[in-house]
Amino acid sequence: MRFRVSTTIVAILLTTAVLQAGEPACSVAASECENEIHQMLTGRRYLGVQIVELKPGLVIKSVVVNSPAARAGLRENDRLIGVNGRSLAQASAREFKELLAKAKETGRLWMIVQRRGAYRKIEVRLEPYTQEQIQKIVAQHLAQAHTTPPTTAGAH
Repeated sequence: MRFRVSTTIVAILLTTAVLQAGEPACSVAASECENEIHQMLTGRRYLGVQIVELKPGLVIKSVVVNSPAARAGLRENDRLIGVNGRSLAQASAREFKELLAKAKETGRLWMIVQRRGAYRKIEVRLEPYTQEQIQKIVAQHLAQAHTTPPTTAGAH
């Protein structure tokens, strides 16, 4: 069950869930999901960006307001060139996530980004999710995956 919840959380954080009419997206009980999400995110550090894979490389699609990325100066459309001495010129989103996971010990990223043709070095300090952020993620998951939309039976 932990794997199922992990997959759901990744979907919440990276994409908008697509639900089929009248069918919840998660097969785990809502209370169990809530507990698992809390356990997974409490103390976990985050950056606060959504990225897009290009051929080749990675670009920041959006930056979460008041996130570590926003405070460090990362911006939408920044092309990721390198992180902590590793080139991202040909990297996938998965490889970028692996680099973030490796940085959890120190919580620091030294990033090289390309913005409007110029290269910039940006230092980012990853921060733990706040309880408010965790509650928002839980609420979003419960609303998307544990409710059944009303049916329009009897409509003419």
